[in-house]
Amino acid sequence: MTSTAPHSDGPQTATASLPHAWRVEVFRKEGVDDPEGVHARAALLELGIDGIERVRLGRGYLLPASLDRATVDRITAELLGDPVVDAVRTTEPGAEPEQASGARRVLVAKKPGVMDSTANTLDRALDRLQPPIGLEPSTATRVATFQAWEIFGAAEGADIDSAARTALANEVIEDISIDSEGLHFGAPAARTDHGRVEVPLLGLDHDGLVKLSTEGALSLNLTEMLEVQKHYKNEGREPSLCELETIAQTWSEHCQHKTFRGVIEMEGETIDNLLKSTIAKATHELARDWCVSVFDDNAGVIEFDTEVDADRGGWCLAIKVETHNHPSAIDPYGGAGTGIGGVIRDILGVGLGAKPIANTDAFFVGPSDLPDKDVPKGTMHPRRILRGVVAGVRDYGNRMGIPTVSGGVWFHEGYVANPLVYAGTIGLMPRDTAFKKVEPGDAIISVGGRTGRDGIHGATFSSIELSEESEMVSAAAVQIGDPITEKRVLDGLIRARDAKLFRAVTDCGAGGLSSAVGEMGADCGAEVDLELVPLKYPGLTPEEIWISEAQERMVFAVDPSKVDELIAMFESEEVEATRVGTFTDTGRLLLRYRGEVVGDMSMHFLHEGTPRPTRRAEWKDPGFSDPGAPSPLNVEALNSQDSPFGAAILQLMGRPNVASKEWIIRQYDHEVQGMSVVKPLTGVQADGPSDGVVLKPLAESKKGVAIGCGANPRYGALDPRAMAEAVIDEALRNVVAVGGDPDHTAILDNFSWGNCDKPDRLGALVHAAMGCYEAAMAYRTPFVSGKDSLNNEYRVGNETLSIPPTLFVTAMSRVQNVANAVTMDAKSAGNLILLVGVTRPELGGSEYLAMLGENGGVVPRPDLKKAPKTFEKLHAAMKLKQVRACHDLSEGGLAVALAEMCMAGNVGADIDLGAIDHDEFPDGYDRDATLLFSESCTRFLVEVEQGKKFNFQTKMMGIAATPIGRFTKKNRVTVKGTTGRDLVDVGIEELRAAFQSGFQG
Repeated sequence: MTSTAPHSDGPQTATASLPHAWRVEVFRKEGVDDPEGVHARAALLELGIDGIERVRLGRGYLLPASLDRATVDRITAELLGDPVVDAVRTTEPGAEPEQASGARRVLVAKKPGVMDSTANTLDRALDRLQPPIGLEPSTATRVATFQAWEIFGAAEGADIDSAARTALANEVIEDISIDSEGLHFGAPAARTDHGRVEVPLLGLDHDGLVKLSTEGALSLNLTEMLEVQKHYKNEGREPSLCELETIAQTWSEHCQHKTFRGVIEMEGETIDNLLKSTIAKATHELARDWCVSVFDDNAGVIEFDTEVDADRGGWCLAIKVETHNHPSAIDPYGGAGTGIGGVIRDILGVGLGAKPIANTDAFFVGPSDLPDKDVPKGTMHPRRILRGVVAGVRDYGNRMGIPTVSGGVWFHEGYVANPLVYAGTIGLMPRDTAFKKVEPGDAIISVGGRTGRDGIHGATFSSIELSEESEMVSAAAVQIGDPITEKRVLDGLIRARDAKLFRAVTDCGAGGLSSAVGEMGADCGAEVDLELVPLKYPGLTPEEIWISEAQERMVFAVDPSKVDELIAMFESEEVEATRVGTFTDTGRLLLRYRGEVVGDMSMHFLHEGTPRPTRRAEWKDPGFSDPGAPSPLNVEALNSQDSPFGAAILQLMGRPNVASKEWIIRQYDHEVQGMSVVKPLTGVQADGPSDGVVLKPLAESKKGVAIGCGANPRYGALDPRAMAEAVIDEALRNVVAVGGDPDHTAILDNFSWGNCDKPDRLGALVHAAMGCYEAAMAYRTPFVSGKDSLNNEYRVGNETLSIPPTLFVTAMSRVQNVANAVTMDAKSAGNLILLVGVTRPELGGSEYLAMLGENGGVVPRPDLKKAPKTFEKLHAAMKLKQVRACHDLSEGGLAVALAEMCMAGNVGADIDLGAIDHDEFPDGYDRDATLLFSESCTRFLVEVEQGKKFNFQTKMMGIAATPIGRFTKKNRVTVKGTTGRDLVDVGIEELRAAFQSGFQG
């Protein structure tokens, strides 16, 4: 059989009729709060639908028609509805449902073939009912769910259709019916599968090769397609479709990191492998003895506690942060959820498996107040994206029982068309489980979820730019997660690890089985029988089975003598485990489907055959003029206020990048597992933003782990090298501020960039990577893991929108004794306020200049000779209990840091800018504005008791540690300028109101 181009359809859309199934709709009773309805009403009003009085959500369920009414009522009473707060409507199979008077009805249901995790859970619950309900086990769909929205009072003629499609559904993965009661029930329509498909490639010219790659969603460039063609000419045959898809997944930018590992020419210098020349080079040159496994596995592993369980080598921490940008742009909820799910599996798949103890997240989105008319065609409004990604992280982490403890949100106009979503996980593992090795003869066991068409071409999709057609063209790349299944996989894996039932494990991430089996068998070989892979529904082709990125799947290498025991252990956790093949010693990857060979290829070519073309890079200063540091007294929007400096601070506190993120943090369960020491929010009212968090993972140990992060895209747009150094400094400040040991700190780099085939984009990347090397060496902080996501550009017609150069850095630090952890909230009136570090005229990319509509200026850059000593000495003072509170200075500078400390502690402060030593500032830099709003690196506000001032300053000898004022009882913040003039007099409640006035979801 032959084919002209690889092809795989996305989720199907079906025209639905009344379902032959019982329909149960569960609404809140009249008078009972319906928060989902309230949020939906707000979203519809936001889109201009006038007159809406209220919106109700009905949770809908479809149950098998074979059940009788009594059984359906029993299921509803025991599993679906709460008689205290819920009202239930039950409709017989094929009948029209009851409808509320005066309401418009909108039904939203998953498209056929898209993961419905709630239905999966309900399906399992039906089998557990006692006494049994007599429902026969079946691989066919027995249960489905939907949402029934009822909209009351919409103005006549209102465009409910368009608004509902925008606010209530995502048509990439969901079907929506408006004033129609049809619902699909059952598996996707079966397709005709096939055996081996050969792709005519040998005779194609350059245009034909490019066309084949484009139409097949292979994301291979001409050079790579020519290399594939050359290989198969040497083999004397055409490639099979399975082989071509395997090459595409393995060689994708997402999996191979071709730009970082390629050859770059810049300014007369040749860089052979940017990763090895900068980031990995720093780690290898530092050679910290507490680094256990770096750059070799699914996550980085460092030593944590060698005293507890010393017979096993003690305990280690594993950490990984992933990007899930393109999927989140198309489906924010599913993209972010599967981003978290995927990075959790990275932790499960490092060594022989670590137990996840914490999640992190970071979101980069467009302005929340962006006018609707400025949203590019084919994209979603930033508000909708942010709500979706927050919900995705929330639902996956909370349902798995993993606390989401650290992260951030950055708003910037450069992310309007291409948001960035970072998901991280920290794991705990015995040191003797940190390594793995596949042996020829080991059985290949697939564990976890079944395989479907979701996630087809996810790796290749993530390797190209987005466009206005991406939403529909790449729909098949979207995946939906099922955290309950992954939780059961987690439990089974840890049990199997401790029982020593397997030799190696990895996750099915980008590329699915093709990447998991391909990577595990890279040094030996593997044979897989694709018909043995458990499927969600029939009709998948061999290549779909092989490259599907259906979620919640892991692959194990198991000694044949232990296969039955491993399968039984997972079955006891209600997890499916299936032998699908064998690792071999042939050096080849052999794929069979129903006895026919559909793929047979060299592992060496697959993993080492990627061509390494030379790319040209260049860097030019963007050429912005330096706006200096304008005084609020000279800013028209501020100088009309009674206190221009006070007005500036209040305005800064309400800006999206500064304002409270409590509305996000409160949705996450950061207390589950009971490890929190320093929490994401702290202070008298638990509303102060912590710099970092501290967890205590082992009950038998006093040691803790501090987690923090750093990023600033405005810096990257001006000076990517300075940005890299600054955000590493920020991540380190955030862990040091809560008690982390700077000498036992690991960092992770996550680059998100534009199209690096363009020399200016690549030049910026080179500069940032060099900054990473310099900073890591200076701070002696090794990179232990990382990830790059390139091609973050969006094409609208002939115009391309690129994100700003973005580096997100995560820091993980050991806390020797959690009793020495420090929080940021001011503790007592009368205590001294000291400014640690030097303030320079560095406002380039600052929040203050952005507030004034200015761009340009000098980007903050740490003094790499003094900064490490600052961290070291401050940490030593903390261990001696000399520091009552500590807060780092970042967005908004001294002004925002002081306001946050006072607000969190419910105390006031009096400070005098004249006490701060500083060099003479250049023309255009108002002294007071510079001291208040500069974002110079390596600075902290520290609270010290009067009696400990001398000892603290002695410990900080050689580092600027300047008393600038005191905390007070008067609940106001006052600031004197450098000339002694009163600049600021603002109440704590005014600051709190401003801080909580920003976008709140």
